[in-house]
Amino acid sequence: MALLATQQIGFAGTATTLASAAGGGDTVTPDDRTFLWVKNGSGSPITVTVVVPGAYYGQNLGDVAVSVPATTGERMIGPLDRRLQNANGFVDITYSGVTSLTVAAVRI
Repeated sequence: MALLATQQIGFAGTATTLASAAGGGDTVTPDDRTFLWVKNGSGSPITVTVVVPGAYYGQNLGDVAVSVPATTGERMIGPLDRRLQNANGFVDITYSGVTSLTVAAVRI
């Protein structure tokens, strides 16, 4: 998994850079103002999954799956706060496919 550098959105405007999604998934540093921006340029919908660690009353918490439409679909997913962090302190993100999928971690 690749760690996505969080890009700060500023009042004067920010030129946000999207990167190709990693085949094995990506990680994001959690923050209550950080979101994942996803753009799908492929011909099929892609599911982006935010892995939710932990359990409640002995039941595993469910992951969050977001479908990103084909061709020109975009989604903002978050906030990715600290309740979602894994044992290493990051939020894990996986993808059903990565062809023509670009992502960015942005903080508002």
